[in-house]
Formats: sequence, structure tokens, C-alpha cells
Amino acid sequence: MKIVLEATFKMGGVSYRGHRWEEDALVFEFERIGDAFIQILSTREVEVEVEKPPKKVLVELKTNEGGKVFEASERNGIYMAAEP
Repeated sequence: MKIVLEATFKMGGVSYRGHRWEEDALVFEFERIGDAFIQILSTREVEVEVEKPPKKVLVELKTNEGGKVFEASERNGIYMAAEP
């Protein structure tokens, strides 16, 4: 089955690194590493094939300051998330 994630981030410079399972949660991994970034909303859309539907979809963003994890919600078959 195909899972589509549309994630919106507060700054540019975000790159997709992959996905993994944590129990029943599908975690999409993103990274923003560096010193200076454009302060503009940027959206990334990712499609992955999985064998089973996830109970929840999470977005993990790694940064120089550490990172954050936030949850995506499903709308019309697309999981949407926004960096808090």
C-alpha cells in the first residue's frame, strides 16, 4: 500500500533521509543541518510503499539543536504534518 506524506517546515534546507517503523508507527526521517537557512515555509511530499497500514504517522526532524517529532493527520488519503 502507498503512504503519501506532505510535511510543511518553517525553514528551507530540509532533506528526506528515509523512513522506519517504531512498533505500529511509521516514522519519516528528515534533516536540516547547517548554519543558515531561508526563513520560508517549505513543503516536502514523500511517497513510500509499505506492507501494512500504520496506526499513526510521525515526522522526525533532526537539526543542529537536536530535533523534534510531530504527528501527521490523514486527510483524503494523504498524511499532512506541519513543523510546530
